[in-house]
Amino acid sequence: MTANRLDTVRALLDQLGISPEELLGEGGSHRSTRMPTIAEYVDLVAVAVSPGAHRVYGTYWRRVSEMWGHRRLDEPTPTEIQELAEQIKSEAVVRRNSRGGRTAAEHLIGALRCLYRHAVADGLIRAERNPATAVAKPRRLASTRRALPDARLAEINDVAGSTGNDPDLDMLLLRLHTETAARRGGALALRRSDLDVEQCLIRLREKGETVRWQPVSPTLMRRLREHNAERGGSVDGPLLRYRSGRPISARRYDHLWQRLGLHLAWVRTQQVSTHWLRHTTLTWVERNAGYAVARAYAGHNGSRDVGVTSTYVRADITEVAAALAALCGEPHPLAPAVGEGGRSPLVEPRKG
Repeated sequence: MTANRLDTVRALLDQLGISPEELLGEGGSHRSTRMPTIAEYVDLVAVAVSPGAHRVYGTYWRRVSEMWGHRRLDEPTPTEIQELAEQIKSEAVVRRNSRGGRTAAEHLIGALRCLYRHAVADGLIRAERNPATAVAKPRRLASTRRALPDARLAEINDVAGSTGNDPDLDMLLLRLHTETAARRGGALALRRSDLDVEQCLIRLREKGETVRWQPVSPTLMRRLREHNAERGGSVDGPLLRYRSGRPISARRYDHLWQRLGLHLAWVRTQQVSTHWLRHTTLTWVERNAGYAVARAYAGHNGSRDVGVTSTYVRADITEVAAALAALCGEPHPLAPAVGEGGRSPLVEPRKG
């Protein structure tokens, strides 16, 4: 075969997305693999990913299946994916905290990248022919969340403790997140077996399947134990529960902040949420104990957001406990003794 003909064949195979190796199996035998449809492959990937990934991407996989489900997995092009992302962006539901549909477009592209990453791993598509990686995600805008001033945090605690059908539960949630800077998912996953009473530590399971032990004050530990004793639940069942004994869900947080917004106009206007408490606590810790401690307090252990220096200046759990002791104004078993500086305004006063 002449060089020109070989070039023509190579160009045709490249256009079809087929490598010479795919035409021949091991030992030179012919191998043929049927390319699944998008709907078929979505069903396979949906059961293979973590619950967190399914929660974020499931909606967008269903949308892709509705529009392209009958097509072969290798048919969509980067341009088509970009067009679909723009369509999803324009159709995003407008809410008070909407950001022009950017998040919807980002999640769509993320969902397709996840889908095609599995296709590459399964040998259905070559990495260089992955159409999803050729589409850039929308640039993220700066977050509007920020640390709350002491007076505003006091207002939130006052309203939460004097309104609603379960003030004790709401005050416990606010204290838990203010002390630990935990994400909402970490609190919902908390179990009785996650309480180390002697050392005043709780085990938090948060996004990315991370697990960490976080110091809490003796006061919070006592409240968590009292809550469990009053409302029941198994050792390995969810700790935070309604008076009926039913475990709470994310809806409790939604109702809490909706109620706070009815009483505090600035909460409603700025769309304040539980994550603002994380910003508030970590800002306080960074200002008073330094960046390394704040990073450990937040449970940030990755290397993507910081330089190599973080390898050498990591804070340990005793330093996190010392920061907590200063924050709450009460001693912690793992922290050096602190002076009688009084309670921090970040933590609501002890009742009774």
